[in-house]
Amino acid sequence: MKKLIVKGSILMALFANFNVFAQQGGGMWIPTELNEKEMKEMGLKISANDIFSTGDKSINNAVAHFGGGCTSEVISPNGLLLTNHHCGYGEIQAHSSLENDYLTDGFWAKELKDELPNDGLTATFIVDIKDVTSAILKGIKDNMSEEDRNKIIKKNIEDLNGKTKTESYQAAFIKPFYKGNKYYQFTTETYKDVRLVGAPPSAIGKYGNDTDNWVWPRHTGDFSMFRIYADKNNKPADYSVDNVPFKPKHFLPINISGIQQDDFTFVYGFPGSTDEYLTASSLEQIKDVIDPARINVRTIALSHIDKKMREDNATRIAYASKQARISNAHKKWIGEVLGLNRSKAVEKRQAYEQEFMNRIEKDSKLKKQYATVISDLNELNKVNKDYNLAYTMYSETFFSNSETFRMALTLNNILNSVGQKNYAEV
Repeated sequence: MKKLIVKGSILMALFANFNVFAQQGGGMWIPTELNEKEMKEMGLKISANDIFSTGDKSINNAVAHFGGGCTSEVISPNGLLLTNHHCGYGEIQAHSSLENDYLTDGFWAKELKDELPNDGLTATFIVDIKDVTSAILKGIKDNMSEEDRNKIIKKNIEDLNGKTKTESYQAAFIKPFYKGNKYYQFTTETYKDVRLVGAPPSAIGKYGNDTDNWVWPRHTGDFSMFRIYADKNNKPADYSVDNVPFKPKHFLPINISGIQQDDFTFVYGFPGSTDEYLTASSLEQIKDVIDPARINVRTIALSHIDKKMREDNATRIAYASKQARISNAHKKWIGEVLGLNRSKAVEKRQAYEQEFMNRIEKDSKLKKQYATVISDLNELNKVNKDYNLAYTMYSETFFSNSETFRMALTLNNILNSVGQKNYAEV
């Protein structure tokens, strides 16, 4: 089947980079700056305003950032929320016990009163995005030091945020894009009462386990269902028995007839950022140094966790979410290395860089500015390699895979901050 895939991603919370890729044409598209003409040529039948706008019927009003890290979609007029099984896995685990093992057996609320609340779980909608680059880079000069540049940018961000008016249930914040070349201000609404509605048993939701993850085709029933609740005015509110199902501005209809040959498809969501513009030396470092280090640490961590989880059901339930989180990225990086090698990504990027430098060589103005840009970046990667490896090992060992080490470091930082300036804020 001929498929044009447009993949969108926002990372908010660390809400960074909304990226859209197209296999044919395309590029990185901010949802407020979509290339509607190009998308129409690929088969889009709706307008850019139908995808993102401040109006009521656009898709952004039906796509929520789930739990600070996943995509979810509102699929009913009563706030029913669909997301991946692994995205809801922590909540399913939190409600599981030896008596009610929802991880193994699944869970379905038959009535609204049976839906289970989840402390700290949120669903965030982006209601507006503004390009504020000119305001944030005001006063920046090319010959500034990085420290002076950051001071001005920080002050400009604080000033603009201070002038921005939002409703009590909204938040506004500014994030850099394109390595600090552009800045966007997001306005969001976060709902804090999100309840578990249903989840399939692990035999469906984790079918194939991580062997089936990050690959295509997949055979997993990878979904879980939640519901957003709001106050009586349909506004965000903390959990309360008085809250009612959220009435969305828009919800996504389900197409039960399936897809047809040559259907246009785009994926709008929140998982991550792009490495589309990395140099060949950066890709090589990821493939040969960074990813192997990550994989090795997580292989060891998973061997210990898996062994303990097989000892008894109580331990299995307690470690289920952590094991899934660690193995999720572990499998991704294994596949990433495999893909980079199979596709000869480094060699292809080197050829592209050579073509780029050939174009630079023919333009005297560009040559003056960019003649050494690739070699400079390559040299920086060589200098930073040992630091990046050390940081990766430190992060994986002390933060990502061990709560004990992470807790010890946090306590140590608190102790070291005693008597320091701004101690009260620590």
